[in-house]
Amino acid sequence: MEFLLEILTEEMPASHVRVGLEELDDRLREELAEQEIAVQDIWTFGTPRRLVVTADIASGQPEAEEVVSGPPKAVGLAADGSYTQAALGFARSQGVPVESLSVVRTAKGEYLGLKRVKKGRTARAILAEILPDVIASLPFPKTMRWGEGAFRFSRPIHNILCLVDGTALEEFVFEGLRANDTTRGHRILAPQTFRVRSFAEYRDVLRRAYVIIDPEERRAMVESQIKDRLAGAGAELYPDPELMEMLVYSVEHPFVISGSFSESYLGLPLEVLSTAMREGQRLLAVVKDKKQLPLFIGLADAAGDAKELIRHGNERVLRARLEDARFFWDQDRKASLAHYAAGLRQVVFQEKLGSYEDKTQRLKKIVAYLCDRADAARIKKEAVEAAALCKADLVTGMVKEFPSLQGKVGGLYARLAGAPATVSSAIYEHYEPVSLDDPIPASTAGALLSIADKIDTVVGVLGLGIQVTGSSDPFGLRRGVQGIEKILLERRFSFSLGRLLDKVVMVYGARLTKRKEEVKATALEFFAGRLRYVCETQGFRYDLVNAGLAPGVDNIYHAWLRVKALDGLKASPAFEPFILMAKRVNNILRDQPSARLNSGLFEEKEERELFTAFGIVKNNATPLITKGDFGRAQAIIFRLQPCLNTFFDKVLVMAEDKKVRQNRLALLQAIRKLLLGVADYSHVVLEGESAGRPTGR
Repeated sequence: MEFLLEILTEEMPASHVRVGLEELDDRLREELAEQEIAVQDIWTFGTPRRLVVTADIASGQPEAEEVVSGPPKAVGLAADGSYTQAALGFARSQGVPVESLSVVRTAKGEYLGLKRVKKGRTARAILAEILPDVIASLPFPKTMRWGEGAFRFSRPIHNILCLVDGTALEEFVFEGLRANDTTRGHRILAPQTFRVRSFAEYRDVLRRAYVIIDPEERRAMVESQIKDRLAGAGAELYPDPELMEMLVYSVEHPFVISGSFSESYLGLPLEVLSTAMREGQRLLAVVKDKKQLPLFIGLADAAGDAKELIRHGNERVLRARLEDARFFWDQDRKASLAHYAAGLRQVVFQEKLGSYEDKTQRLKKIVAYLCDRADAARIKKEAVEAAALCKADLVTGMVKEFPSLQGKVGGLYARLAGAPATVSSAIYEHYEPVSLDDPIPASTAGALLSIADKIDTVVGVLGLGIQVTGSSDPFGLRRGVQGIEKILLERRFSFSLGRLLDKVVMVYGARLTKRKEEVKATALEFFAGRLRYVCETQGFRYDLVNAGLAPGVDNIYHAWLRVKALDGLKASPAFEPFILMAKRVNNILRDQPSARLNSGLFEEKEERELFTAFGIVKNNATPLITKGDFGRAQAIIFRLQPCLNTFFDKVLVMAEDKKVRQNRLALLQAIRKLLLGVADYSHVVLEGESAGRPTGR
C-alpha cells in the first residue's frame, strides 16, 4: 500500500532540509516498526519548501492469536469435569459458548480460557495517530513559532498532503491543519494548487509546476548545465562540495547562471576570490589550470533569465564584494603578522580560559611537546613560530569581513612577508580538517599545530565542566576530536594521548576548575566515543570496534590498528574457534581475584605444556604488540588454541586444592592479560553463538 506525506512550509535553509529528511526517515521507520506495520521501503525527497516521504507499507497490523484467561482450572471445573458457575460466567462475559473454553497453561498455573484471533489495526488509523508525533519531534538547528501557538518548527507549515492508498488521510490533523490531497507548485512560477492521487502523479505534477522534488535529480541538472556553460572556456569549477550541496538544497527548479568580473581583481589570491563569491552570494569560482578566471557560476530558483537581470544583479553585488576584498588585502599587508598578534590580548577566547594571546602561549608549549613526541624535533623552532602567529589574522580586516578565511589569510600574509615555508604552511593549514571529509594538513608542522589547537580547546572546555550534549556543542568539540583522530590515523602518529592530556592540563594551570584526573578521564572517554564513530563510518563492524577499543585509547593509532587487525582476521578459519576459547577463559575468570603464578605448583603435563607454549607466544607477540603489528601478534596468539583445548579437556581448573586452583587461575589470568593487549574478545559477536555463557571446568 502506498503512503505519501508532504509537509509544505515557507523556505527552509538547506541544512534544515537535509536534517529534516534524515530525521523524518528515521522516526517514521521507528514508529511503524513499533506499531508492527511492515515496511517494504521508504524514500525521502525535499526542497526548500517541502519535506516529502513516501513508502510502500502493509495495510495494517498482522492478525495475532490472543489467549484470554478465565478462572483457574480448579475453580472452573468441578470434580466430575462439568463446568462450574465461574466457568459459565466467564464464557458469558466473552460472548462464547462454554464448550469453547479449554485449559491453558500460564506461568501461574492452569486456567480455563479461550484462544481467538485478534485483528490488527489498519495502517490508516495508526498513521493518523503517529504522524503528529513524528512531525512534532523533528529537530532543527533553529526553530520558530508563528501565530499564537506554542509549536515550533524550522519554518511555518502551510499545508499537509497525506495520501494512504490514493485517498487523503483526512482524520490526520496537526496544529489546526487537516491533511488533504493537494499540493502547490513553484512559489513564483506556478503557485496554484494541484490535486493528486499517487506519488507518481504528485512527482509529475510538480515537475510540470517547476518543482523537482528529488535532490539528486536537481544535482544532475545543475552539473549538466554547468558543463554546458563552461564547455567553450575549457575551464572547471573551483572545488567546493559544501557549497554545491547547499545550492542543490536551496532551489526547487535549478537554473545555472554565469557571469564575469573585471580582470583587475585577479591579483587577489584564489582563496580570497572564491570566498568573496561564496559568502553572501553563493557563487562558484571558475578556474583553468588551477588559476582563477574572471568568471563565476551561480544558481537561481528560476526557469530562465531571458533579460539577464539575475546575471547583472550578481555581477553588480560581486563587484562591490571584490572591491572590499582588495581593500582589505592591500591594507592588511601594511603591517606584519607579529603586529596583529599583539592585538590578540584584546580578543577573548573564552571568558575563564583567557584571550587568544593566552591561547597562543599555550599552543607554543603544546606544539613543542608534540614535535618531540612525533619525531619532528627538526621543525620544532618553525612550529613554535607558527603557533605564535597562527591566530594573528583574527584581528585583520580580511578575516573580520570574511571569517571563513581565518588561518588561510594568515598563511598567505606570512608567505608574502618571507616567512619560512614550514611556518606559512602550518598557519595556513592549522584549522584543517573541519570535518571527516576534509583533507588533513599536508605539512607535518601544520598537522601538529592543528592537533595542538584542537586539544587545547577540548581540554579547556572540558576542564571548566562545560557539558557537550546532542544538541549543544558550542566549541565544536566533536569536530575537533574527530579532526585530531583523523590526523593521527592518516599521519600514523603513535604517542600517548594520556600524557598529551597531562601536558595540556599542566599548561592551563589554575584556569581549569575540574581536577586533573577528572579532566583526563572525561577527555579519554570523549576520544573513545569519537573514535568508535570514526571506525564505524569506515565500515568496521560495531562488535569488532568495541573489542578493539576496549583495551583503551591511550594510543589512538594503535587502537585503530587493533580494530583493523580484527577486521582483517575475521575471515580466518582460526578466528571463530579462538574467540570461543577466549570467551571461555573470560567466563572462568569472571569475579575471580587476582592470583600469583608459580610454575612449581603445576601437577599435570597439560598445564606445563600450556605454560611453556604461553611463554614462547608471549615472547614473540609482545614486541609486535608494542610496535602496533596486531595482525601478526594475533596470528601468533592463535597458536595457543590447541594447548588451551587440551588444557580444558584434561585439567580441572577449579581443583579442590586451593593453591593448585589459584595457580591454574593465575595461568589463565596471564593469558587473558596477553589477549587484552590485542583486543577484548568478549565483545565479538559470532553468528549462531549460544545466548548462554560457555562453561569451563
